[in-house]
Amino acid sequence: MKKIAIASILTAGLALSACEANVTEEGEMPSMDVDVSGDAGQLPEIDVDTADVEVGTEEVTVDVPDIDVEMPSEQ
Repeated sequence: MKKIAIASILTAGLALSACEANVTEEGEMPSMDVDVSGDAGQLPEIDVDTADVEVGTEEVTVDVPDIDVEMPSEQ
């Protein structure tokens, strides 16, 4: 169990050290003016034609073979 844990830790360490990322330019949050009023927009109208599916049940008789089981007698 300890070997698996050690192998997992080593694999994770290798995976994390395999790449390097450098930030070339700092990002910034967008500035928002909450006092601005505007149109809320509108979702697109979509007409979807789906398949007609009919679900039902049907009674079926299945022939099952007879099986005779002979149990060994207890001694």
